Amino acid sequence: MSFRRRLLLVMLAVVCVAQLVTAAATLLTIRQDVLQKGEQELDVSLGVMRQLLDERGQQLRNNVAILTADFGFKSAISSQDVGTLASVLANHGARAGADIVLLADPKGDILASSNHAPGTPIGFSRLWQQAQRDGQAIGVILEADLPYQFVLLPVGAPNLVGWVGMGFLLDGQLADEIGRLTRLQVSFLVDGGAPAGSAATKYVAGALKSQPDTAIAGLAASLAQGSYLKHSGLDESLDALTRAALLKEDDSAGADAGRVYAIIQNPWTDLLAIFQALSWQLLAIFALTLLLTVLAAAISARGISLPLMRLAEAAQRIGRGERLEGMRVASQGELGMLANTLMTMQEDIAERERQQLYQACHDQLTDLANRHSAQQDIDAAAARELPFTLLRLSISGFRDINDTFGYATGDQVLVRLAQRLRELPAPLRQAYRLGGDEFLLTIDGPQTQDDWLKAVRKRLAQPIELDHGALRLKLVYGEVNFPRHGSNGYLLLRRAEVAMDMAQQANLGYLRYMEGQDEQHLRQLTLARDLQEAAARQQLSLVYQPKIAAAGGELVSFEALMRWRHPELGFIAPDEFIALAERSGFIGRLTQWMLHTVCRQLADWQRQGQCVNVAINLSAQDVVDPGLPGMVRQALDEHGLDAGRLALEVTESAIIQDPTLARTMLGELCDSGLHIAIDDYGTGYSSLSQLKSLPVRELKIDKSFILKLDQQSDDRIIVRSTIELGHNLGLEVVAEGVETLASRELLTALGCDYLQGYLISRPLPAEQVLDWIDTYRRCKADT
Repeated sequence: MSFRRRLLLVMLAVVCVAQLVTAAATLLTIRQDVLQKGEQELDVSLGVMRQLLDERGQQLRNNVAILTADFGFKSAISSQDVGTLASVLANHGARAGADIVLLADPKGDILASSNHAPGTPIGFSRLWQQAQRDGQAIGVILEADLPYQFVLLPVGAPNLVGWVGMGFLLDGQLADEIGRLTRLQVSFLVDGGAPAGSAATKYVAGALKSQPDTAIAGLAASLAQGSYLKHSGLDESLDALTRAALLKEDDSAGADAGRVYAIIQNPWTDLLAIFQALSWQLLAIFALTLLLTVLAAAISARGISLPLMRLAEAAQRIGRGERLEGMRVASQGELGMLANTLMTMQEDIAERERQQLYQACHDQLTDLANRHSAQQDIDAAAARELPFTLLRLSISGFRDINDTFGYATGDQVLVRLAQRLRELPAPLRQAYRLGGDEFLLTIDGPQTQDDWLKAVRKRLAQPIELDHGALRLKLVYGEVNFPRHGSNGYLLLRRAEVAMDMAQQANLGYLRYMEGQDEQHLRQLTLARDLQEAAARQQLSLVYQPKIAAAGGELVSFEALMRWRHPELGFIAPDEFIALAERSGFIGRLTQWMLHTVCRQLADWQRQGQCVNVAINLSAQDVVDPGLPGMVRQALDEHGLDAGRLALEVTESAIIQDPTLARTMLGELCDSGLHIAIDDYGTGYSSLSQLKSLPVRELKIDKSFILKLDQQSDDRIIVRSTIELGHNLGLEVVAEGVETLASRELLTALGCDYLQGYLISRPLPAEQVLDWIDTYRRCKADT
């Protein structure tokens, strides 16, 4: 739909809505006003009717009073002349225009009546009780289901000799008379005194006489529920505004039972006649306004839409990337301002696109090209099939720089290094920042020249001057060559990362990618990924190697060793996956699993009658973990074990990383009752002062000194010195890797305390340990 048509429709819609709202509000106000005035008229008319009935009742009372004061009438009552009494009543009632007259004795029994048989009691008990109480009564009664306005007065001569009653029928003539006075519809209605909501109509007089029986019955039911008695309301079945007055309430029993209502109604059509006339006037005004609006809107829409359509077309062209030199729109007014804004926006969009494109391809911190740009450039260079080299480098220990000096200093280091990379000489093509502390250099040529690489490494190793002093960086390089090491950017970048990681692990500054390194790297990634779930998937297991006394051969304890069988790669050597776990940062989870598994196994053996002690190995990360003591105590408590049943073995390398924290942690474990040992002693660089201050009970000589003890004199010297040193420090000494009888005898002669190795037993699965213990002890007893 065109803008011109939309504008026209919007203007028409606004006018239509405004007209409809105005008309609806006006009609609603008029309707409410008409309804309010109708209610007021009904209330006034009801008052007029009540006043008229009161006046008629008063006239009726005066007529009855004249009769009760007549001496001859009193004499006739005294003489009990029924004929005379009936004649007098009939004559007087005819003169007064009454519809019913009666005379009763003081007890209420009829003596003479126009409607009752002599000797019957007065049927309208409520009015009779009121007359006896007040000395007279004026009200509405029901006689033969007909309503009468009735007056009952006493006859005294001078004592009470009787009661005279006279009444007028509430008929259609009276209703019409009241209707002519009020100009409304007046009716009288009598129901049968039934429960509310189901009243049966006995008598109807007045305007309602012409209405259907169902409508009258509905009105009677509503009146029985109390509707229209306190305020007026719309009776939908009669289509009239209705107000009613209860002239007589329901008597509990007798011929006088039932309710008498006076009803005043104002037809709804009469009330809304002015409303309907005004509605047609408003409709005519609305139609005329709409026609004028259509003409005005069509003219305005054409004048407004044409320049706007031109501006819209220009905006679409700008959105498609086209460049506009100008617009065919007047330069004055709001449209001219909009046209100038579009031209300015065109320039801003172009500039922003250039900035976004630059930011998408460059690192925000160093302003070097980023990984995305490197990927594209490498793929483009590979497509040209000209040899080139990638040199990937990272800062060794960059995390320590951030932790020690703060991230702001780390950012400064990255910025300074990026400046140096950007200024490197040819054959450098371009430098990139791949993320974190990793950078990439693209170099022309099949591989880097030794002199150029040496100069670059020397230049980048120069100290970086920072605010707090100079900082020397240690960089690690990995090199790949196209096309020898890969044919696309993804493969070349990955293999450059592999070469760099290998250089890092081998503690080399530089390494060129070699065939097979990628597979080894993928293997390590696979192992690192799968090792996290190895325990949950029940791929890990423990084996136990016994330790015996060197002198007597008694079984002392076992050492728990972890094993991993990968579902695809098979058996993984402990040295490989333990080192991988330490580098990956989840060695703690393996230690926790091993601790709980060993404690569970110790508890199981204890239930089978064997109290066995077991030692487990701790990594360097475990020793400095503040949660280690709590984790050990929890495992022991969970399985109901004494701390003496468990020993912890710590390597020298784990201690020297943080001697102070290690001493604190081991002291806390030792205070808990655990046995602490130094494992693989002789391979680290711990000093005697550190060894002296540590809360350890034994030294375990590394198996590299034991395997050829009977053949290497140097090994014998080292072992003898270690045994003497341990004993002088009050420590027990354990020899690992005992595989020959000659080595065992020599170690015993040198005073070694305990032995462990294949000569005694290979590591055993848990289910074979108890059988081995029994077999070993029987063999020892036999010898």
